Amino acid sequence: MKTIRVESPGLFTTVQDLGRPGFGPIGVSASGACDPIALRVGNLLLGNTENAAGLEMTLQGGRYLFPEGAMISLGGSDFGATVDGSPVPVWVPREVMPGQVLTVGRSQSGARAYLCVRGGVAVPLVLGSASTHILSGLGGLEGRPLRKGDVLPIGPEPERPPRRGVRESAAAELGPRKMLRVTDGPQTDWFADSTISDFYASTYTVTPEANRMGLRLEGKALASGVSGDMMTEGVSLGCIQVPSGGQPVILFVEQQTTGGYPKIANVIAADLPSVGQLKPGDQIRFVRLDLREARELLYMQERLIRTESSYL
Repeated sequence: MKTIRVESPGLFTTVQDLGRPGFGPIGVSASGACDPIALRVGNLLLGNTENAAGLEMTLQGGRYLFPEGAMISLGGSDFGATVDGSPVPVWVPREVMPGQVLTVGRSQSGARAYLCVRGGVAVPLVLGSASTHILSGLGGLEGRPLRKGDVLPIGPEPERPPRRGVRESAAAELGPRKMLRVTDGPQTDWFADSTISDFYASTYTVTPEANRMGLRLEGKALASGVSGDMMTEGVSLGCIQVPSGGQPVILFVEQQTTGGYPKIANVIAADLPSVGQLKPGDQIRFVRLDLREARELLYMQERLIRTESSYL
């Protein structure tokens, strides 16, 4: 069996697939890749199923030895990766020879890069998923970020052949955006019209308190017009809560499954991968859409991925 040996794990690297949806009622959020498009396309390039597990690297990548060799692809943000000093571009499959080392540097654009390997990272499934859920210690490799000396098995090669690469036009269209599109939240009508106008007119900065659980923003404070906290209720991926201080919080892939703050909006499904590429200091704005527009954008995005996977 082929393996990946971790010589340096970077800043925060975990095993991720597309997550384990459906367990919110027992308090387990879906987890999974913060930028699922990057993981899906990276896998399709290698002939894998799009849900095959790979490595999610945050802000800084690390060093990975391939004792038996492997075919890899890198997706998401460009971290300036090299194999034995030779540059490895994003979105292009690359054969790594036995004994070669992949070095993944620091982010040159967004927050996360993905290392996919032909055959996928073969860790045991927990609740049907290989994803690492840090807060609960589920999945991945012992439910934790990777450490120096870890050895990850690679699964058997798929029947599909690897593909050529991603067209530049498709990569640009599928890339992250800083103007996040949202629909109304369950408590939008709790906010005054002037507050809603402020929300859409303001620029917000991602604070250092940003992780897989959520992203705290800093900008124009928002008042809900309601004294005290609301009754706790279920929350969805990408919902934008407004705590008592008035600074919005985007709940993300390892979110708590319930919350007691009003939700002014929800990031549309097509833009959730963009949230996964936000890093501290990034500035964002919000654009209001209706549900029909949100569905159409998701349909167009999925159609592009399917078309691109046929072309690859």
